[in-house]
Amino acid sequence: MSTTNYTNTFIQVSDDSPVDAAQTPPPGGTGPTIAELEFTLLQARPYAYTSDELLFEVNARRKGLSDDERDAAWDEFFSRDQACLRSSPLAKRYGWGFHHDERGRVALVPLGTEEYQRFSADPGLKQKKAMRSSRSAA
Repeated sequence: MSTTNYTNTFIQVSDDSPVDAAQTPPPGGTGPTIAELEFTLLQARPYAYTSDELLFEVNARRKGLSDDERDAAWDEFFSRDQACLRSSPLAKRYGWGFHHDERGRVALVPLGTEEYQRFSADPGLKQKKAMRSSRSAA
């Protein structure tokens, strides 16, 4: 099983994000979107989830898994490589950075804030950029 977890890392907003400040993702039409679920979970409980736990929780909620189904579903979910939070719509589209602490726990950091500036300038953190939405040259 591979992992999507980072430690002591800051994932900055994508260079081609269309926003200059963080935005709350809009509600989905037929149910919560990935962005909406990630946002809701991390806003409610910053530094409570590792990236793996967050991605799995979003998947489990979208599939409506019961508590009894979760153990087997975890193994199945991570039997395939999963995209890390660098590909999250929160960082690509909605202006949210991700801070991963020394334990690998994740919190949202809004673009356009002093907190975002502090994390993005911190030499003690590995700096990563969220993936670009387009393939155009930088």
